[in-house]
Amino acid sequence: MSTSEAFSFRPAAVFFDLDGTLADTAADLAAPVNAMRLARGLEALPLEALRPFASHGARGLIGRGLNIAPGHAEFEALRADFLARYEAAMVVQTRLFDGMAEVLDALEAAQVRWGVVSNKVERYVRPIMAALGVLERSASAVGGDTTAHAKPHPEPLLHAARLVGVEPARCVYVGDDLRDIEAGRAAGMKTIAACYGFCGDTLPPQQWGADAWIDHPLQLQAMLGLSH
Repeated sequence: MSTSEAFSFRPAAVFFDLDGTLADTAADLAAPVNAMRLARGLEALPLEALRPFASHGARGLIGRGLNIAPGHAEFEALRADFLARYEAAMVVQTRLFDGMAEVLDALEAAQVRWGVVSNKVERYVRPIMAALGVLERSASAVGGDTTAHAKPHPEPLLHAARLVGVEPARCVYVGDDLRDIEAGRAAGMKTIAACYGFCGDTLPPQQWGADAWIDHPLQLQAMLGLSH
């Protein structure tokens, strides 16, 4: 399904990934690794060089920014440094993507519940959503440690559906990473790939096996049958 087509049903609930789907968090995620580079006498990398790795958090950004992967002797210390820096300044430049505020308004006007299912730990998810002014409006703020599993396992999405009291088949999940689509499909939800998000740097979003894809949040309104 392309961006021009609509689903044949009005979902009862819509869930969003946080980083790269609901909110553009790239600049605040890139800041810690660039600070770590500068502390090591390296030049800061441009945001666009780090942006595709932002959905993979500390692991992806440390890998790209410092060329150190899990299993390396320094990785755990670097990860702790990254997370401490990030937690101290999580919502400096982070914003809802353009058009997302209108989408949330339209979902609420249509009485469609919405929430967040992220792989970011819940103690980060909630304050970021609160700072963006959407936590109290949302039906879920599920993090990667809320359940025993993280995406691409379906359990976080199934947990969100249980919180809302809606069968997964009546839910839609929107995400900007292959694991989002894998999790949504495994949970029995319709899936939408957010091509405007971080999206990694390997397989194109149109090849993730999603039910549909969008290039801008506002395209969700027509796709989900919401009023403009």
